[in-house]
Amino acid sequence: MPKKSERVTELPGGLLPLLTQRELETYYGVSDWTVLKWIKDGMPVEPYAGTGRRFDLAKVKQWHQQKQALLAIA
Repeated sequence: MPKKSERVTELPGGLLPLLTQRELETYYGVSDWTVLKWIKDGMPVEPYAGTGRRFDLAKVKQWHQQKQALLAIA
């Protein structure tokens, strides 16, 4: 199994699809544990009828920016 740093997930042009947890891990270069912690901390998860979780990258980025802004104030 390739290391996380070796996995590359190309995003299609135009409309961005909802990302799987694995794609989100790859995008940010973090472990599954980190993503689960982010979810616990309030990161948005999109409703999805299938198995697993899905994430809107724009909403996740916005959540990270808000979290960084709150940390800068403290």
